[in-house]
Amino acid sequence: MTEPARRAPGRWWAPVVWGPALWHYVRRAPGTFIWLAILLATTLTLRHLPEHVQHHILGARSTNLHHLAQDPLRVLVLSAFWLEGGGWLSYLVIYNIFHVPAERWLGTLRWLAVVVIAHVGATYISEGVLYWAIQHDDAPHRAIFTLDVGVSYGLMGIVGILTYRIARPWRWIYLAGVFLVVVIPLVEDRNFTDLGHFTAVLIGLACYPLIGSRAGTWDPMVTARDWIGRLRRRSVGHERTA
Repeated sequence: MTEPARRAPGRWWAPVVWGPALWHYVRRAPGTFIWLAILLATTLTLRHLPEHVQHHILGARSTNLHHLAQDPLRVLVLSAFWLEGGGWLSYLVIYNIFHVPAERWLGTLRWLAVVVIAHVGATYISEGVLYWAIQHDDAPHRAIFTLDVGVSYGLMGIVGILTYRIARPWRWIYLAGVFLVVVIPLVEDRNFTDLGHFTAVLIGLACYPLIGSRAGTWDPMVTARDWIGRLRRRSVGHERTA
């Protein structure tokens, strides 16, 4: 009897290889991927609802001034699991760029602590400034009901603390880029959301005590050389087996 053809070992599409590798990748950052799974579920839920129902659901979970005065704990928790306007796939990419390495570096509990501190701190500071603006007639009173849900404050806190993950001098280049991203919109638009992003980055930087002895261990140039070396070795290996 002729044996069935076997898939050549080492092929990149082989599920036998990629299944365990993917699971290993995911389980090294469990908090990030649980969060992404919840965001996917809530995003799909919203997608199948009428627009007015979507607005009602998001509005009930908004960390605006009205809800922060009435039921702060509930909205602070729930607002972190909904995305206004969808865009889950883009967050899948962004989470893998920032949250995954941060959680692996800090550990799940410390990573979560930074996310929570940035999310809560930036929310209260930005909403506090909005309240001050309303009291001084620089913002309309209806702004107390502003829709404010999403994950960006926690994300920007992680972006901030990742500064300490990068070895010098690349750390300062990264930090300069981060500040350009958050300062330019703040100067141009001057709204409470941009203030929240700027504040969240500062909070992330202020979480330095949480990193312990983990600072400055990733050098992008070393990583680039490693990748180039692997590609060259793989290319040589293919040439020898051809």
